Amino acid sequence: MDKETQIESIRRMTEEILSEEPVYFLVDLRIKPTNNVKVFLDGDSGITIEKCVQVNRKLYRKMEESAIYPDGDFSLEVSSAGLDEPLKLLRQYKKNIGRLVEIQLQDGTQKEGQLTDVSEEGIVLEVSSGKPSNGKLPSKKKEISSQSFLFNNIKSTKIQIVF
Repeated sequence: MDKETQIESIRRMTEEILSEEPVYFLVDLRIKPTNNVKVFLDGDSGITIEKCVQVNRKLYRKMEESAIYPDGDFSLEVSSAGLDEPLKLLRQYKKNIGRLVEIQLQDGTQKEGQLTDVSEEGIVLEVSSGKPSNGKLPSKKKEISSQSFLFNNIKSTKIQIVF
């Protein structure tokens, strides 16, 4: 069985398991050359380690029963998509409205701003420009503007963590 067929088969199994609780969804699935299967999940309100463990157990059983890897020569990791992973799905964008994100555009330009709206075509960021005075130089007035970006112009989007 080729890698693409394996991925599609594991994707179907994962989605079947997740259909029992539609608040959770599959973000990504990767298979390393050593048959290390990595499944990344998310939920509309996040996902717990316990939920990842439950899905892992069910999926592992299904994979063994289906004999995708006839010799049982595979490992399985189920985890949350994590903040260091770029957003991939419209559903992820929608759940992160209000958060600070950094986007990299196809032309290499980077923009940072608060995600304020999401549609089928793209996103809207509230972007700040200008800086307050540091005491030595006069301040440049801080301006906030809304900027729209189409998904086909976005290379990647990552959540920015603010402390």
